[in-house]
Amino acid sequence: MNLYIRYFNDETVAHNLDEALDFLRSLELTDFVIDDDFIDDLSMFAQSPISYPKRYKVHSHVYFIVIKTEANTLEEFKLNRSRMEPDGDFQGVDSKKLRTNMLSEEIPGWYDGTLNFKRVIAIPGTNKFQYKDTRFRAMCKANSPMDCYERIVEHLRNRQDVDMRSQFPSAKGRNFSFVYLGNVKPKELPV
Repeated sequence: MNLYIRYFNDETVAHNLDEALDFLRSLELTDFVIDDDFIDDLSMFAQSPISYPKRYKVHSHVYFIVIKTEANTLEEFKLNRSRMEPDGDFQGVDSKKLRTNMLSEEIPGWYDGTLNFKRVIAIPGTNKFQYKDTRFRAMCKANSPMDCYERIVEHLRNRQDVDMRSQFPSAKGRNFSFVYLGNVKPKELPV
């Protein structure tokens, strides 16, 4: 498995960990130290069955991304990336089925989950209520993306400031998104 690495306009397909580290060292990544912890984390990501992209924070609002790929060259990666699905198979798989498989894939660690739900809000001065689109984002430790979704919904249902009539979307839809952050708890949510 090769690694596609991108930092702004600098990008490459590395065939092994040493090539990936050489590329990263050639970039002038301010505020980012390539130490043993990072090398171990990148190595674990490369060897794991995780098929999601991984982001590494350089400094505030700036990241580089690492994606596992079967492509051997940058051109091959760019040609195939629009047709590639997260597990490496080509199109032809039902997107709903793919989403369901991604949600149930057991990958313990930290997730950045975002949920857009319909929150019941009282209209001041009346006895009426209205639904308001509300975005909630949280970092949580979970065993899978579906577990992340369930933990977020459970948290919102237990909050006193969220009316029990509020409506939560399906995890399979566009109103729930997630990013796998790794096994080590990040110091803060990525922006």
